[in-house]
Amino acid sequence: MIAVVVLTHNRVHLLRQCVENVLLRTSSSTCEIVLWNNASVDGTREYLDSLPDPRIRVVHHTENIGQNAYARAFRLTSSEYMIEMDDDVIDAPNGWDETLLEAFRRLPEIGYLAANLVDDPNDSASQYMRYLRETKNAYTLKEINGLRILEGPTGGGCTMTSRELYDRVGGFREHKKLAYWHEDASYVKAIGKLGYRAAFLADLRVWHAGGRHYSAPSDEKLRFHLRQWKIDERKDTLKRILLRLPFAAALNERFRWFDPPDRKEFRAWLDAEERRR
Repeated sequence: MIAVVVLTHNRVHLLRQCVENVLLRTSSSTCEIVLWNNASVDGTREYLDSLPDPRIRVVHHTENIGQNAYARAFRLTSSEYMIEMDDDVIDAPNGWDETLLEAFRRLPEIGYLAANLVDDPNDSASQYMRYLRETKNAYTLKEINGLRILEGPTGGGCTMTSRELYDRVGGFREHKKLAYWHEDASYVKAIGKLGYRAAFLADLRVWHAGGRHYSAPSDEKLRFHLRQWKIDERKDTLKRILLRLPFAAALNERFRWFDPPDRKEFRAWLDAEERRR
């Protein structure tokens, strides 16, 4: 009924916790688990080859193809529902997959439903989500069919979609140039064209351990962020020029044509939170 795919690269210390505290806490609804090893050299291969769970299928790839492996890994599965999961999700309640599945079935307009994140001050993902929620009002809390959801930017840390919808939009893409990229954002855009939305299930929380506190970023991830930083800098420069025009700032505030430059603002918010702690 459910297939879970986890990609990993040189983070065996987090992968162990993901397997033992998350994957092995799934219900009988999860019948396929694909663990894709992106050319790790830190003992990941040996650990994965030792796992006895018959639901687990291990793939050892010869190079790090990053997020592009999701498309290839899901082609190895056939279950009706699919969950993409980061290897740095290190804790979840028992039967979390069943909770996510039941909610997904009760939310027919949501095509991409993620578990909410524990508020960990050392986790980059939960802190960025909190920043967007508290300073940008980027999330809307709604109650639909007795379920509380947070609609807003939704990533693929622990996120469900259906096989039927996945096939209709052509699945996850593979990037022609990059190994690490935002395949989840591309998928959300694709399902949005069919009228489906993305959201977090507010009351199901998993622990995501992302960022430098928990592991060093891969070269592929660093290349992506450097590339994205250059793109964002060019965009922010243009935004600053536009906002200097008479009445431009007031009109943009009214019509929300684009978000103001905020790269430095997020850094300042993090620094302030650190001082508070």
